[in-house]
Amino acid sequence: MRPQAATGGSLAAGEAFIGHYVDLLNYSRGMGDPGPLLAASDKGCIGCKAIADYAKKINLKNGTLEGDYNDRLIEVKEIFRGSSGRLGGSATLKSGTYTERDSPNASPVPQGGGTGTMEFTLSPRGGNWVMYEMEIKEWHPDSPQPK
Repeated sequence: MRPQAATGGSLAAGEAFIGHYVDLLNYSRGMGDPGPLLAASDKGCIGCKAIADYAKKINLKNGTLEGDYNDRLIEVKEIFRGSSGRLGGSATLKSGTYTERDSPNASPVPQGGGTGTMEFTLSPRGGNWVMYEMEIKEWHPDSPQPK
């Protein structure tokens, strides 16, 4: 259920929606059910579909994900309304340390423990914001930081 703060078409509602969307990402990865995530996304959102496909394959419920897989919203760094009426911006996310496997019997691959940037565009639908497009660019402490 969408939090009250994320309801409506204001900039503040858009900012609150980003936190709600991160919660939906985490739910998808935990349960292997991207339905709520896709319901809060535009049908044409390519990044949203990619994350949904990932969550169907690799998730806590089927044993292919272990550890602190949750992303945490650190801050919405910028948010603005474009001439099209959509909102755009970026947010800082921090991931925990976890392992993932291509299948329950595959070798674990360590992931996470880094900070990333989510670039997003929100579009209005039914008086609320939905994710129009998004991309998460991550870097890890042992990797060079993006320039």
